[in-house]
Amino acid sequence: MIPTEPGPVKQGLVPVSGRDPVILILGSYPSVQSLEKNEYYGNPQNQFWKILEILFRIDHTAPYISRTALLIQRQIALWDVLFTCSRDGSADTAIRNPVPNDIRGFVLDHPTIRCIALNGNTAGHYFKKMNPGLPYIILPSTSSANARMTLAQKTQSWACISRDL
Repeated sequence: MIPTEPGPVKQGLVPVSGRDPVILILGSYPSVQSLEKNEYYGNPQNQFWKILEILFRIDHTAPYISRTALLIQRQIALWDVLFTCSRDGSADTAIRNPVPNDIRGFVLDHPTIRCIALNGNTAGHYFKKMNPGLPYIILPSTSSANARMTLAQKTQSWACISRDL
């Protein structure tokens, strides 16, 4: 079998952040749907926005601009560990040639950050490798690919970040 080349290289999304975030939530890299919509967690099967609705009263059905405005108001920032990579499809296991975002620089520019929450093990893997020494917590992936946990179980795990506000 002839090995295939990794998919096209695309740049990730810019951070969603106000001036004084307390929590920084990092995914690994946006899904194809998220990149097409230019929205974090743009795949409706991803449970991220449902979890944030339960924890922070951000209506998961509200327009994206409203949801992100409420995140900023609640001092939560969103970004990804990876700036770009090659990948066919949306699976984290297909990531090749990862290039990191400047997380350390972001944290230095936002000294109010008290919690770095990583959305899933892949984000955790790349974060630890590319940002040694920064404190973090790895939370269960909100992706629909993480079917071993229910929404309630994921929400219970993610509740720890709500205590940082």
